[in-house]
Amino acid sequence: MAREPWLATLLRWTGKNSAEMAPGIDHTLARMDAAGVDLALLSAWYGPGGPLITNDEVRAAIDHAPTRFRGLLGVDLRDPVGAARTVRELAGDTFVGVRVVPWLWELPPDHRLYYPVYTACVEAGVPLCTQIGHTGPLKSSETGRPIPYLEQVLLDFPDLVVVGGHVGFPWLDEVTTLTVKFPNFYVDSSAYALDRLPPAFLDYARTLGRRRVMFGTNWPMIDPVRALRDLEHLEFDDDLHADFLEGTARRVFRLPDTAGAKVRS
Repeated sequence: MAREPWLATLLRWTGKNSAEMAPGIDHTLARMDAAGVDLALLSAWYGPGGPLITNDEVRAAIDHAPTRFRGLLGVDLRDPVGAARTVRELAGDTFVGVRVVPWLWELPPDHRLYYPVYTACVEAGVPLCTQIGHTGPLKSSETGRPIPYLEQVLLDFPDLVVVGGHVGFPWLDEVTTLTVKFPNFYVDSSAYALDRLPPAFLDYARTLGRRRVMFGTNWPMIDPVRALRDLEHLEFDDDLHADFLEGTARRVFRLPDTAGAKVRS
């Protein structure tokens, strides 16, 4: 995956090479420790060319450090029945959600191939994690527009919990609209170091998005230490601080208190 040509922009932005985009588990744990991150979600990646990071690889990483990791399932949309079966069979305590990246498939999230997966997520009681906003890799950004594509999904699946990853810039007004309209819509800050978050997103987090936003890194693109460096300057009150770093993710992914899912500032 680290050698895919569409990752060239991320390598250029971060100043990393492809080897640095494929860190080992022990290195990942060391960077989590350095940032005070107790638990992280690891995502499988499946695209139209086949798996880039398999669910088995994610499970192996979790088995290596079961108190530090949970997983997000990847699914193959080319086989929608098989994809739904994967969710039904594997979602649970280890895999706490499903992640599908629309720009990788070059299909907006309201395409019919996704719908069996959404049904299976509702049945399994796990959230669907997706990408909103512009696409950093060398793929079209159109699939990341919250309206009309993701809005239609939320209308068609009122019980589906959706986490929109990567903030949603430049369509932050649309993110706000979905927040007002749908109580099961959430947003994470992954792919942004906190000092690079758009001012409009911070305003949203302090108001309508108070219990809807959660911290993320998009590691290995952004190191957790780097991502959290400006935390004290966000001007979050204590309740928002706790929800952003821990509480919202606990609720959405049903993480038990014993999992230790905490980021210490």
